[in-house]
Amino acid sequence: MMTIKDNLQHIHHMINEIATQCERSPNLIKLLAVSKTKPVSLIEDAIQAGQTCFGENYVQEGVEKITHFQQHHPDLSLEWHFIGPLQSNKSKLVAQYFDWVQTIDRLKIATRLNEQRPSHLSPLNVLIQVNISDEESKSGIQPEDLTLLAQQIMALPHLKLRGLMAIPKAESDLDLQSIAFKKMYQLYQKLQQLNPDIDTLSMGMSDDMKAAIIAGTNMVRIGTAIFGARQYN
Repeated sequence: MMTIKDNLQHIHHMINEIATQCERSPNLIKLLAVSKTKPVSLIEDAIQAGQTCFGENYVQEGVEKITHFQQHHPDLSLEWHFIGPLQSNKSKLVAQYFDWVQTIDRLKIATRLNEQRPSHLSPLNVLIQVNISDEESKSGIQPEDLTLLAQQIMALPHLKLRGLMAIPKAESDLDLQSIAFKKMYQLYQKLQQLNPDIDTLSMGMSDDMKAAIIAGTNMVRIGTAIFGARQYN
């Protein structure tokens, strides 16, 4: 039976292999372990295997896990990313507890997070979510609206714009997957010209990681391949 440590080693091996094939440095690709719906015990297993960055989709669940580790393992240096859709009435908790928010798609949410970020904490790292496949069911801004929103976020002192995030339309074919990822990489390069601090392109999950790495991602979000199938109550 494969353990979480085995799964993490396998994913790192895949990242190394794919990156090497396309002449990229594997060390520049960050693995975000998506731990939503998973118990603290499994996250502890991942930490023991060397994983320190975790992604959560649900505000209350994420805050409970962050609080647990702050109280019981204050010596651990963990990084918590909010990667789900964010409602205005939940923004205060995210601003107070998380290190990153990957799903900014409107100025209203960015402004609330900026106002609610505690002054004793460093600026909240944020990514703009782009609806690159133009799906009605997905959050994210349209590519043509990116520059304006980026400029507005960069004017907010308690946020630090780090880059872009996308969840493209699910495709089983590598070439079809690559189309959206290449578009995202072009937007990422455009944003870097606007702001030299831009350094993060979060795209690629368990089923499309290869295409994302080839296209230029430097953060992949992996859940199922680490922790197994999601568990919903």
